[in-house]
Amino acid sequence: MKKQNIFLLCILALLLAFAGCKSNDAPAAKTDSTASADGTMSGADLDKIQEDNKAKENYLVIDVRGPEQYNEGHVKHAINIPLDTLESRLSEIESFKDKDVITVCNTGKKSGEAQKILQDNGFTKVLNAEGVKDFAYTTMTKAKSVLGPEFAELIKGDVTILDFREEKDFNEGHIAGAINTTADDVLNILDQIPKDKPVLTYCYSGNRSFGGAHKLAEEGYDVTNAIDGTKEYEYELVK
Repeated sequence: MKKQNIFLLCILALLLAFAGCKSNDAPAAKTDSTASADGTMSGADLDKIQEDNKAKENYLVIDVRGPEQYNEGHVKHAINIPLDTLESRLSEIESFKDKDVITVCNTGKKSGEAQKILQDNGFTKVLNAEGVKDFAYTTMTKAKSVLGPEFAELIKGDVTILDFREEKDFNEGHIAGAINTTADDVLNILDQIPKDKPVLTYCYSGNRSFGGAHKLAEEGYDVTNAIDGTKEYEYELVK
């Protein structure tokens, strides 16, 4: 009888141990379908994000090539911070430390170095995208992109400013000197947009204005679009 009790106690202990192990198992971690285990992102995934006006709002894309290569063509909505200036310009992107950041270059080498610099400086969600020489991005453009603070500085210069918001919102308040237009109509007002000085474009969130900026860049204009629109950055507006 005593042997039988000892056997039953052993069985019970094993069952309890097994149940404890099951209950202590951590739930499977959620993974980002766009990221591989080594922190890289395919060109197809980056293309998909940049073509989706809502999805692109969740990412900051940084092209770390030099200005010359960036100006020749880059993934749309990507800002330009060359690798050799990245560490000195980290304060410009401080607010993205815990947000999704994607680095990109020609082949993934420089952007991989940029990824490490960002990670070493406390950026927690950095992915290195396939290079523009290795993947045929459908989102390439010559229209430059900048964040709100830089755009606010650029508007102080001798520039042409285009506002792509609804007319009623333009009338309620716009950046001083801005011309109100639409992406569909912008090519019809080229007589108001001189080619001998930079063009700055903005809207609510950078999407409508990018459409116009891209068209102007294709026409040979030096154009820069604000990826932070009036809904995302507090520009000084006038009536």
